[in-house]
Amino acid sequence: MDLPSAFYVPDGDGLLATALTIGPWDPRLQHAGPPAALLAREAERASGIPGGQTVRLAYDVLGPVPVGPVQVAARVLRPGRRIELVEATLTAGGRPAMRLTAWRMRSGGASAVSPPRRHPVAPEDAGPTEFGVFSEPVAYHRALEWRLASGSLAEPGPAATWTRPRCALVEGEPMTPLQHLVAMSDAASGISAELDWERVTFANVDLVVALFRPPAGEWLAMDATTTLGPAGVGQCSADLYDADGRIGRSVASLFVEPR
Repeated sequence: MDLPSAFYVPDGDGLLATALTIGPWDPRLQHAGPPAALLAREAERASGIPGGQTVRLAYDVLGPVPVGPVQVAARVLRPGRRIELVEATLTAGGRPAMRLTAWRMRSGGASAVSPPRRHPVAPEDAGPTEFGVFSEPVAYHRALEWRLASGSLAEPGPAATWTRPRCALVEGEPMTPLQHLVAMSDAASGISAELDWERVTFANVDLVVALFRPPAGEWLAMDATTTLGPAGVGQCSADLYDADGRIGRSVASLFVEPR
């Protein structure tokens, strides 16, 4: 199967989304993972701390992102030589669709480091798997290679997967581990779904990724659990790993309703 080489291709002063951004709910709308990764890229490009570490990324999904042209912009809200706060916004169809605020810190030597906590299943020991819920043959699920470490993508309940990129974020640029991590992490509620995809929509309105060290390498993992509340609200949380061990955690708030 021929796939686009990237989630986005340059298009004038913006970017054009390819079919690899298509989400599971509507083929006209993007999965939130690719635009989240695009905003992480923009925040780091606007940073005033060269070589710094992004330690928290907090996303607000302001509306659906259509598969089409998008524009991104960033500004430093709180400058500093050691710590800064960067804001990045993605606009589509003339309206803001997603916003990121990212705390970044200057990297330096540490006097004490916690021992790494590795995932119990290494990527080479995880089994190949695929999402079966996308209506389009070429969509977000084709952009990453998925290997199941625990649980099932076909049955409700907690699950863990390793992934590695099959494409670039922006054509002509390698996808960085941080961009890969964010693009993957937004799928945590998909791999750990508690309800039938055919009967229920569970879309996240936000995503927070908190990291105590930067991701590294081609393989990254999320070990995810979704919990449902009594009034159409859910929460998905995931421990995040690279091959060297745990690197942080993500959490997302879910709006749940019948399809």
